[in-house]
Amino acid sequence: MCPSVRRSGGCYHRAVPDGPRSWSRRELLSYAAVTPVVLAAAATMTGPTAAARPLRLVDFTHRQVPADAIKAAGYDGALVYVSELRPGADFDFKPVTREYADSLRAAGLHVVSCYQYGKPGWPTPSDYTRGYDGGVADAQTALRLHAAAGGPASAPIFFSIDEDIDLETWKSVAAEWLRGINSVIGVERTGVYGHARVCAWAIDDGVIGPSTSAGHWWAWQTRAWSGGKREPRAVLYQAVVVTGPDTGIAMAGTQVDENEVLAADFGQWDLDRT
Repeated sequence: MCPSVRRSGGCYHRAVPDGPRSWSRRELLSYAAVTPVVLAAAATMTGPTAAARPLRLVDFTHRQVPADAIKAAGYDGALVYVSELRPGADFDFKPVTREYADSLRAAGLHVVSCYQYGKPGWPTPSDYTRGYDGGVADAQTALRLHAAAGGPASAPIFFSIDEDIDLETWKSVAAEWLRGINSVIGVERTGVYGHARVCAWAIDDGVIGPSTSAGHWWAWQTRAWSGGKREPRAVLYQAVVVTGPDTGIAMAGTQVDENEVLAADFGQWDLDRT
């Protein structure tokens, strides 16, 4: 999903012998005075002391990375695709399987669902260009594959707008696509991936749901096309992206994108939102 910069700094390893800690919404709210990234780090630790480092997730661009390799590289989880493989692509990570999702969770890693089938010119158009009816169809597919992989009914799904769209395109087509998605899975579970303006438009127009972390919505911002701007209400920020000359993060013989976690509730499967 589009251009960016490389990560600096070394790996951070953490011991999580029994999988990620599942926090209830009440517990999260009771710690509202703590900054989101600190709380997010604390939520994954089982010991008495939690590191203040922001959590980081990978997402895949061509090849899937084994759970143990993600953990060994110091990452905290992965975004997995609940979408079918488009014609002409040979990716091995679409759609995510139950076996792979279970392997991530067994390794103590977080799992977040995202959806992207079409891409400009390869060979299908971007998903959002199909408007409301396309959103209905995409949401039905995403819901089916999310459930098949073991995704819980409370977790959001992030739907991709992987282009530099303008406000007119947003209003006339993209927002309608998301409204079609809302009609199937509900606004409360609808998330979006896109540049800073897409994230802001989606929040302001009420077509994506709020995180349980106050002041945040199911917005996954990419650095691409954002012009250096940040949407402060997003829960995820894609800081490193594999595209063109930017090779992303090398891992297990392939390259991955890197994402920063911006809120305690960033859409992870293991969080109890009841």
